[in-house]
Amino acid sequence: MASQKTSDGFIRTLGRWDVLAVAFGAMIGFGWIVLTGGFLEGAGPLGAALAFVLGGIVVALVGLTYAELVSAMPHVGGEHNYVLRAMGSRPAFFTSWTLVLGYVSVVAFEAVALPQTMLYLFPDMLAGRMWSVAGYDVYATWAAVGIVSAIVMTGLNYIGVRPAAVFQSIAVLFLLAVGAALLLGSFVGGSTENMEPLITGGVAGLVGVLVATPFLFVGFDVIPQSAEEIKLPYRQIGQLLLLSVLMAVAWYVLIMLTVGSSLPVGELAASELAAADGMTALWGSDAMGTILVLGGIAGILTSWNGFLIGASRLVYALAQSGMLPRWFGRLHPRYRTPGNALIFIGGLSVLAPLFGRQTLVWMVDAGGLSIIVAYVMVALSFVVLRRREPGMDRPFRAPGGTATGVVAAVLAFGLGILFMPGMPAALVWPYEWVILGLWWVIGVVFMLRVPRVGPGPEAEARVLAARMR
Repeated sequence: MASQKTSDGFIRTLGRWDVLAVAFGAMIGFGWIVLTGGFLEGAGPLGAALAFVLGGIVVALVGLTYAELVSAMPHVGGEHNYVLRAMGSRPAFFTSWTLVLGYVSVVAFEAVALPQTMLYLFPDMLAGRMWSVAGYDVYATWAAVGIVSAIVMTGLNYIGVRPAAVFQSIAVLFLLAVGAALLLGSFVGGSTENMEPLITGGVAGLVGVLVATPFLFVGFDVIPQSAEEIKLPYRQIGQLLLLSVLMAVAWYVLIMLTVGSSLPVGELAASELAAADGMTALWGSDAMGTILVLGGIAGILTSWNGFLIGASRLVYALAQSGMLPRWFGRLHPRYRTPGNALIFIGGLSVLAPLFGRQTLVWMVDAGGLSIIVAYVMVALSFVVLRRREPGMDRPFRAPGGTATGVVAAVLAFGLGILFMPGMPAALVWPYEWVILGLWWVIGVVFMLRVPRVGPGPEAEARVLAARMR
């Protein structure tokens, strides 16, 4: 099927595999390598796998609301459109601005995660100490890896969504090959004795892993952002979104069980890169451990690429609705990408390595809460539109109807509570709360300029008309 240009100037060029690769790749970063040892120690191989299944159920319920809404409103910007139609202009800006922080934080963090990962392969790469930020020394060579990579990733997306999708496909295929090697290695060199006890820590151990799982599944929501670039029946977009979540669940379960069979839990917990050491043990080869680290790098790049696509389309949609300066809402005349939005977001990722690792960890944590807030708003929009506009064309209809949306909203809200003081995933005071506060100081400036426009199918047109007056 040939590429097709939409009325807004985007080119419909993403097929089934492209959509799956973008979403699945966005959900598989580097956490599966560095966090696995702690997960296995806290809950045991089977307990950790069960936690990912339970976390996947929560995310899948939220994904059902996304799947229905993206099929009904397949427009660039995803969540922005859903909340605008269900609740009006101010809630739509609140949701979108909050989500931008979440997306940008991931993009910026990947520019730090890549050079940090390269240290495992090239431990002598640090040279030219420049300064220290939050106790972390920033070296010129380390920063250069992140800066150059940020320029390359931004440039790749700038010249078209097709080159970005091809890159994503290649990286995801390599990632899947690494997963297959890990699975085969588990059958060849794994031991069920290493998996004993299958479950440890009781309920507390299970919950300890469960609170982390939703944040490792973040990424399926980049599909709605690029809906106008997908050349598939709208019903299939929703189905592929859900399939990507199931693939991510299967991936994390695979990691827990295979790595758990490689070495005793105590050794894995003491390892800085448990999955890599597990792969080495399964195959009896340091080279295989290195290949797994390369798979982790592929995960960084696929997550980086996916969120760069999502963030740029969301910023573009905000500008198209008159909620951000029009400069952000311009498409490149040749490449048909939101070039200015990409330059802005890419520019932030270029600067990110200069701030070291710790400050970006704070930013990602603050961004994690922001993404959960967006999940709540989308689920509520799903419920509102089911009741207010029952006749809306919905090529994909979520089973369970309104009840599905209510449950998804409650569960997503519960995840948000985990970020509050005293909870397992509490944001660090004052740093992460200050980041949120500063972001919203800027956001309020823009929000006050957004006309108060009520919900409905013509909400965006009425926002633009009000701005013109």
